[in-house]
Amino acid sequence: MNTNIYPYHFQSTSYSSPQPGSSVIITGAVHGNETCGTQAIRRVIAELEEGSLQLLAGRLTLVPVCNPLAYQLGQREGERNLNRRLIPTTDVQEFEDHVANWLCPLLAQHDVLLDLHSFRSEGEAFVLIGPENNRGPIESFSHEKHELAMAMRLGVHRLVDGWLSTYARGVQRRQQRLAHDADAKTIANANTQFGVGTTEYMRSTGGYAMTLECGQHQDPQAPQVAYTAIVNSLRHLGVIAGTAPEPVTQMEALRIYDVIDKLHDDDSFVRAWRSFDELKQGELIGIRADGSEVRADQAGRIIFPDMGAKAGEEWFYLTMANPRLGEHAGVKA
Repeated sequence: MNTNIYPYHFQSTSYSSPQPGSSVIITGAVHGNETCGTQAIRRVIAELEEGSLQLLAGRLTLVPVCNPLAYQLGQREGERNLNRRLIPTTDVQEFEDHVANWLCPLLAQHDVLLDLHSFRSEGEAFVLIGPENNRGPIESFSHEKHELAMAMRLGVHRLVDGWLSTYARGVQRRQQRLAHDADAKTIANANTQFGVGTTEYMRSTGGYAMTLECGQHQDPQAPQVAYTAIVNSLRHLGVIAGTAPEPVTQMEALRIYDVIDKLHDDDSFVRAWRSFDELKQGELIGIRADGSEVRADQAGRIIFPDMGAKAGEEWFYLTMANPRLGEHAGVKA
């Protein structure tokens, strides 16, 4: 495909109040087949226009479709996964590079990001947040308190962290497996920047962010999950009128600690796993093409199991219990 000529455009809708406040951006369809966020964002735009939702303070930017090529095609990506290696570039090779050059500066103009997604396998909605406050080399961060407070008001009851540090570990293994004649996609997948998506980029600019996984792609409740999260977030931050929501009282916290790649297209699961299915230590998860077994090294839960993954791509992630919320339940922003 000619990356210089595309019949697509980028669109965002912004609202600004004369009263100072948070600057919030809400995004949908980073992956083109994840449309619940698109539906919810368009509903919020319509309600702001008709006046049933009212802006009180700050700035709000709504992006129903981040990746118009993937959205038009009705598939996860246009030419590559937009939510990996989301970094502006002068070396434009794929359509998603054009998106990054538009979207990243827009993200950097805001303080807070809510990114709306869905997933392929069945499972309950959950929120992915960033790390604890740290000055480490992978994802230095200082807004843990605010991120947790907002995450606990989205209306979901499961929270997951540990994404970027786990992804970095997976990339190290990919680099070790990298053959001298590897193709361009395989080389890109082994790049240390490949784990950087919307939320990671937002944190790198000094803001805070979270990804809400609203349920399975076709779940009829997913658009309502997304809508509720948008409204709750904006009321919590004082951006729109309405009673600020209380934090959820029951929240399961998990930490991603490992990512397992497919090594061959014929690697297969031993059952149809769903996100958050429980795993016992030693439980058989899948069989490699060479007959070797893949087992859980400890008790926990599986997330993002992807039967359709290709060789060299993420096959599934492993999580363990996370004590983090014990210290922060009910925290105020």
